[in-house]
Amino acid sequence: MTTALLRDELHTIIDTLPERSLPAIKPILFFLANDYWKPVIEVASPEEEYLIEERMKDYENDPASFSLLK
Repeated sequence: MTTALLRDELHTIIDTLPERSLPAIKPILFFLANDYWKPVIEVASPEEEYLIEERMKDYENDPASFSLLK
């Protein structure tokens, strides 16, 4: 099932819910929507920290060797 099809199906379910059920489902939907926008950022591993430091040194030594991401 595609995401678009699933969203359409969920919209249909919400549109047909009895009015008395809407207050019950709102906190669940609110929680799920907010959880999506709070990604978990993990601490860098020692290897990742080393690689970051090395790239920073490379940049400090020769900034022209890097290109901007646009």
